[in-house]
Amino acid sequence: MKIGLLTGKGALPYHVIAGAKEAGFNMTAVTFNGLTHSNDYNVPSQSFGLAEFGGITAYLKSHKCTHICMAGYIQRPDFTQLKPDLKALKYLPGAISAGKKGDDALLRYLMAIFEKQGFEIISPQELCRHLLAGEGYLGAVQMAAEHKDDINKACAIAREMGARDIGQGAVVCGGLILAVEAQEGTDEMLKRVANLPDAKRGTQSCRKGVLAKMLKPGQDSRVDLPTIGLQTIVLADEAGLSGIAVESGQAFIIDRAAVIKRADEAGIFILGLPPSESL
Repeated sequence: MKIGLLTGKGALPYHVIAGAKEAGFNMTAVTFNGLTHSNDYNVPSQSFGLAEFGGITAYLKSHKCTHICMAGYIQRPDFTQLKPDLKALKYLPGAISAGKKGDDALLRYLMAIFEKQGFEIISPQELCRHLLAGEGYLGAVQMAAEHKDDINKACAIAREMGARDIGQGAVVCGGLILAVEAQEGTDEMLKRVANLPDAKRGTQSCRKGVLAKMLKPGQDSRVDLPTIGLQTIVLADEAGLSGIAVESGQAFIIDRAAVIKRADEAGIFILGLPPSESL
């Protein structure tokens, strides 16, 4: 098996490459102009525009790739600014239509195109399973009984928004929905929470509220799993949150040791819930 890695921003592509090498798989990377660079990864790589589908598939086939893996964050493009090659022109109207339904719909459409070209989709977690959140507490901090209702509500809201293909995250404090994640992403959502009046949220001296990140109901889990990293903890700290809840086996924890250390220092709990369950 030889894998073609479509790279987005963040640390996940590096973990995928390391995992593939450890498993004995060969890998070739596709980077995207303005997002990642072909010199970023220690595997054969070439950069393309986001809509150069013909060039991308020809490059991967020339390297005998049989599988495609998508890893890292790529912001939804402005379709009017894309410069598609001839092969992409055929698929662009369908991509625009799928994109109007949500990110999961768009990713499903893109994966189906690659499958029609003869590639098999492999998920990042198949190559770096050690990054997946386990069940229970990640660090030394545990939640108080008062957080239970907020966790359950945040999980329910995140799943409801996910079912509409809107986002994966929600923040609830004292039963009040402070924010839901949309196109801005988790980091920007947490910054919005930090800018709310102290009376509506927790503070670093008096923590309240929780962030829940859930896999969208019905989402294709081969791409775009919820992800927690060090920056998530930093921003949750600045927002005065008490904790973070994710689903075990369905969320990535990037730079686990640093995440645990920072969360413990701030007094923030990180809890892995059984998939699709509440407390």
